[in-house]
Amino acid sequence: MREQIEAVQRMQDYISEHLREEITPAGLARAAGYSPWHARRLFSLYTGLMPGQYVRKLRLSRSALKLRDERVRIADVAFEMGFGSVDGYQRAFRREFGCNPGEYAAHPTPIGLFMPGGVQYGRDEGGEVMENLKTVFVHRVERPARKALIKRGVKATEYFAYCDEVGCDVWGLLQSVRSPWGEPVCLWLPERLRREGTSQYVQGVELEEDYDGGVPEGFEVIELPGSAYLLFQGEPFREEDYSRAIKEVQFAAERYDPTVWGLTWNDSAPRMQLAPVGERGYMELWPVKAKN
Repeated sequence: MREQIEAVQRMQDYISEHLREEITPAGLARAAGYSPWHARRLFSLYTGLMPGQYVRKLRLSRSALKLRDERVRIADVAFEMGFGSVDGYQRAFRREFGCNPGEYAAHPTPIGLFMPGGVQYGRDEGGEVMENLKTVFVHRVERPARKALIKRGVKATEYFAYCDEVGCDVWGLLQSVRSPWGEPVCLWLPERLRREGTSQYVQGVELEEDYDGGVPEGFEVIELPGSAYLLFQGEPFREEDYSRAIKEVQFAAERYDPTVWGLTWNDSAPRMQLAPVGERGYMELWPVKAKN
């Protein structure tokens, strides 16, 4: 099974690297190291999508981010992303997101982007002890009072339980929302920001205080207090080692003494987790305040 998962991961990596080029069954088969028929079967088994569906959804989502962030022509985006015609691109975009590209470019609203994770980076059930701990860097940063668009879970205190409760596609929608801080976050909410019967752990995106971009069904906008944070950042890691990278940073943060900065932990602001990206190292932000 491990060999099959690694083959599908190679196909996912190949698609990501060649998304603006023609992606053929033969190319995917070479990446996988299997026959085209077997490669297609494995891809569908582990991702839940046929390769063509996967490529189309990923191209549409990448195109949406270009429309959101750049001043580009619809036609240029359509052809850059491998669509044969502007009309075909517009129809596909509307089927996927419920609006046409021109409408979205003029007024970006939250849409459900397709942001697939690698199949080999799955759930880790281990309780590994941290030996030979790598370097964890600590920086002080500030966050002003702001809003956040979030989706609450039920009882979740970590990512996998949250996905079990609300699904794993929340992140794609959050990625479609422009944030002054660049990317969505996961938050551990303090008690005062939770509602009865909802989870401590949520996914969300930080917003300006005057945000007016719409609130999708099942989401809500909450007020976040301004706070200083200690940002804990681990060393770069291989993507397949993401679970260990998270544990290393959390192990260090839990044992860190903020009084060396003249600070103490601030239990009125949320702790935040950024997406684990190998080339930058795993990062968490822990709220602090001046020590009395």
